Amino acid sequence: MTNDVPRQDRERGLAFFAKSQLLSADDVARAMKRMAHEIIERNQGVESLRVVGLQRGGVAIAERLAALLTDISSSPVEASALDVSFYRDDIGVNPLKESSSTTVHGDLASKTVVLVDDVLFTGRTIRAALQALTDWGRPAAVQLAVLVDRGHRELPIRPDFVGKNLPTSRTEQVRATLDGVWLGERSDA
Repeated sequence: MTNDVPRQDRERGLAFFAKSQLLSADDVARAMKRMAHEIIERNQGVESLRVVGLQRGGVAIAERLAALLTDISSSPVEASALDVSFYRDDIGVNPLKESSSTTVHGDLASKTVVLVDDVLFTGRTIRAALQALTDWGRPAAVQLAVLVDRGHRELPIRPDFVGKNLPTSRTEQVRATLDGVWLGERSDA
């Protein structure tokens, strides 16, 4: 385990200090494979699925999930990226520092969108994502897949597919990547 600060956090002026590793890369891989099987089972295949990862943390997870769905089903599943920066309800309190690109492939109308994020906390990012998705068509359904659900919801949002439930305190921070999941603290750099 390392306490190296990922590049994107250095750019945003934040530092993450890991206290303990909760899941290894192998644990994450097993959780992702289980989630992929659950998604296929629930949707009776992948034909009408669109996988959309939230910028920043959800994109790599969405790409891996799409690859697993493709491998398991033998049908191609693409991952898209969605930036919700301009849809957030706290943009006045936390001014936008930088946005990322959105690359949604095709119209989402009549498709089932599997929205993917790394960590589900208050639910506010997911609320923003639901609003942003409407710019790309009206999906038949939206399902939420998260690698980690840490609780503390402020909005009535619940994931459909969860890699791991990790109860935390509000002051703790969780870093979830394909390389593992860590519990730690975040501070201004």
